[in-house]
Amino acid sequence: MGRLKIYDTDIPRESIIAEREAVYLNKSAEQKIHALLQLNYVAVQLNGGKPLKQPQGRGIIIRKANHI
Repeated sequence: MGRLKIYDTDIPRESIIAEREAVYLNKSAEQKIHALLQLNYVAVQLNGGKPLKQPQGRGIIIRKANHI
């Protein structure tokens, strides 16, 4: 699983973006796919164990839960 990094609010947003981009570009394809699968796993867990995408007949429809 990834690490949570908390940034100082005095650091310019552009430098944070550049740092994150450099970290991403230095990862191998395998590491990128693994990170994507981990992110998907966390998203399912946060959605109560239900997948975010569900078959709707003619393809995959992305929908938000109707919580009011």
